[in-house]
Amino acid sequence: MGKLNSFKDQYSIDERVEDSKNIISKYPERVPIIIERYSRTDLPEMEKKKFLVPRDMSVGQFIHILSSRLHLTPGKALFVFIKNTLPQTASLMGSIYESYKDDDGFLVPRDMSVGQFIHILSSRLHLTPGKALFVFIKNTLPQTASLMGSIYESYKDDDGFLYMCYSSEKTFG
Repeated sequence: MGKLNSFKDQYSIDERVEDSKNIISKYPERVPIIIERYSRTDLPEMEKKKFLVPRDMSVGQFIHILSSRLHLTPGKALFVFIKNTLPQTASLMGSIYESYKDDDGFLVPRDMSVGQFIHILSSRLHLTPGKALFVFIKNTLPQTASLMGSIYESYKDDDGFLYMCYSSEKTFG
């Protein structure tokens, strides 16, 4: 599989800011998120990088969603990092967004947990049993119970998007 360009490489800051502002104006109770695969992981790329989640979703719920989208096998853990930080899974995505959002402002549901988001990613990646999915935001592993809104508020970039990367690790065997 060829290397995909990052979202920031594909779109200018002005395009990203306009996109996130349009999304936030239409869905004020949601958080814009960009989720990308960590370059050194063996996890597959997901088709979509942009997510719109409820502000009151926890980080744990978001991770659960990502894990199911990646089809992680039992025993495979998923970690989500936001700006090199591992957020608490109980954190709300809305508060994470406000703290860590990027300049372009992408959404994830503010009431969705990071665990739910990871579940979605896992299913999208069709992960095999024994693969754990991890999501990082600014080099941080959020707590899976954290709500996406809280994560967004804490880690969103200057462009208004919340940037995340995902990785995996075998947890058994």
